[in-house]
Amino acid sequence: MLNFVILLTMSQCIQTHTDSDSTHILHRLYALQQQFLHISPESVEQVATQLDLPISQVNSVVEFYSFFSRQPLGRYHILFSNCTSCGYRVGNENLLQILSQHLEVTPGETRVDGLVSIGETSCIGMCDHGASLLLNGVPVTALDRYKIEQLAQLITTQTPLIDWPADWSVVHDKIHRRDLLLNDHLVSGSGVKAALACSADEVLTIMMQSGLRGRGGAGFSTGKKWQFCQQAIGDTHYVVCNADEGEPGTFKDRLLLRHHANEMIEGMTICAFIIGAEKGFIYLRGEYRYLLPHLQTALARQREQGLLGNQLQGQAFNFDIEIVIGAGAYICGEESALIESLEGKPGIPRVRPPFPVTHGYLDQPTVVNNVETFIAAAHIMAKGSTWFSAIGTAQSAGSKILCVSGDCQSPGIYEYPLGASVQQVLSDCGAVDTLAVQVGGPAGTLIGATEFNRKLCFEDLSTGGSFLIFNQQRSLLEINRNFTDFFMHESCGFCTPCRVGTKLLKNSLDKIANGKVSPHDIDEITELSLLIKQRSHCGLGHTAANHILDGLRNFPAVFEPHEKNNVFVSSFDLDAALNDVRELLPHDNTTVS
Repeated sequence: MLNFVILLTMSQCIQTHTDSDSTHILHRLYALQQQFLHISPESVEQVATQLDLPISQVNSVVEFYSFFSRQPLGRYHILFSNCTSCGYRVGNENLLQILSQHLEVTPGETRVDGLVSIGETSCIGMCDHGASLLLNGVPVTALDRYKIEQLAQLITTQTPLIDWPADWSVVHDKIHRRDLLLNDHLVSGSGVKAALACSADEVLTIMMQSGLRGRGGAGFSTGKKWQFCQQAIGDTHYVVCNADEGEPGTFKDRLLLRHHANEMIEGMTICAFIIGAEKGFIYLRGEYRYLLPHLQTALARQREQGLLGNQLQGQAFNFDIEIVIGAGAYICGEESALIESLEGKPGIPRVRPPFPVTHGYLDQPTVVNNVETFIAAAHIMAKGSTWFSAIGTAQSAGSKILCVSGDCQSPGIYEYPLGASVQQVLSDCGAVDTLAVQVGGPAGTLIGATEFNRKLCFEDLSTGGSFLIFNQQRSLLEINRNFTDFFMHESCGFCTPCRVGTKLLKNSLDKIANGKVSPHDIDEITELSLLIKQRSHCGLGHTAANHILDGLRNFPAVFEPHEKNNVFVSSFDLDAALNDVRELLPHDNTTVS
C-alpha cells in the first residue's frame, strides 16, 4: 500500500501553478479565479488583451468548463463527488445536505459572508476511498457524518488547511494485484536509451510486433497509430498524453501519475523519437491538479538526466514536455476535444475524419495516447516485444489495469493479463451477492450474473479500466439515474441528439422512479436511446445510453411500468418531446447542432 501526502494551502496551490505555462488560457483563468474567487468581466477582458484573443473566445471558455465560475465562490470551496462509488450518499445519509445544514449554506450557492460554497461534481477519482470531496482542489476522502461535523467546525473557525488533521491529506493507493506493468519499476532511462540505440523505424517495428493497443478502451493498434502519424505530412509533429481520465469508477491514473510518471514520460519520448516530434503535452484533468508539483519534479529529473531537452543522450534529437491542466470537462477525454482544449478553446469534439494523426494540435500530425499506454510502451522498449506479446490473448496482448470499486471487500487497483474473466475479478476483490457489474464505466457495458464468465479483452469486454460492482441491495434504477445525470451534465451541448436526448432520458427515468410510466414509455425510452446512440456527434453521445439499453436487455424488471392508484399515467410529454427531436434531425443520417 502506497501513501501520498497532498494537503496544500490555497496559497501553495497558486504558487505551484505559476510554475506551469501561465500563458495558456486555462491557466490564466485559473490563477485569476484563485485570486478573486470568480471570473469577472474585467478578468475576461484582461485575459483577452494579454493573450490577444477575442473576448467571445474567452467567454466561451469560461462558460464551457465547470470549474470556472462567474459568481464569487467561497474562500472554502467544496465540491462533493456524485459518483456511485465515491459519492456523498452513504447508506441513508446525504453528507452534502448534512454539511450544508451545519454551515448554513444552500448547495450551489455561496454563503452571504463569502466564507464557504458547496456544490457537487462528477467523479473525482477517489472511488476506492468511499465518499469524497474536493476542498479548494484538495481531496478529502473516507467521509462519514463524524468527519463532516469536524470539517464544518474547521471551516467555521477558519482553520488554514495546513493545520487540518494530517491523516486527511493522505491518499492510500491500494494495489491488490500486480502483473506486467506494476510488478517493478523500470531503471530510469532504460526505455529511452534502448530506443535511441536503434533507428526510429526499428523502434516502430518493436511496437508493432508487441501487439500493444491503446488502453483507453477503443483498443486501436498503438504501432499503427504512431506509424500513421510518422508518415503524415506536417511542419511539425506532437505527442499528447491524455491524463484526463474522467469515467466514473476510474482512478488508475492517480496511481500511475504518482508512482510511474518517469515511465510515462519515457513512453512519450519514445513516441516522439518515432514520429519526429520535438514537443509534447501532458493534459492533466483538473481534479488531479494537486499532482502538478510531483509531475513538474518528474519532468525536471528527466531533464537533469538528459532524458528530456536538447540532444538527448548526445543525439540530434530534441524533445520536451509541457503540462496543461483541464478545468472540469469529461468530454476532454475524447482526443479531438482534448486537442481543442489544448488550443485554448472549449473542448467540443471535432468532426472526423480527418483524424489527429494527420490533423491534430494546431492542425499538425499528433499522437494522443493515455497514461497506461505510454507506460506500456516504455516497458516494451526496455524488455522487448516478446515479453509483452506472450501475455494475454491472440487479439489482446499484455495486461490491463483495472479500477475496482463498489460493493466489494477490497476496492483498489488490480492488474490482470488480458483475457481474465469477470468472475475472477469478483472473487479476488471479495465481491459477494453481486447483482451487476458495469465494465468500462457508465459508457461501457452493464452485465448480470449470467455473463460473469465473459473475458476482459478487446474481442469481448473492452474497458478503459473502470469496474463498478453492485450487489443485490442496490437499486439499478437509481444507478441508471445517476449515470443519466452524469451524461446530461457532461454533454458538451454541440448536437441535438445528445444535448436534448440526455435530458429526455433523465426525465424518463425520473418518471419511472415516481411511478409515472406506461408500457408505451418503455418503447419510447428504447427508441430515444437508439436515436442518441446512432445520431450523436461524438463518442459521448454514442455511449450515453449504453447503460439503459443494457439494463432493458439484462434487467427488464428495473424498468417495468408500475401502477399508481391503479391507473397508468399517460406519457404525452415524453412522446411529444421525442417527436420534437425527430423533427430537428435531418433525414440523411447526418448530425446537426
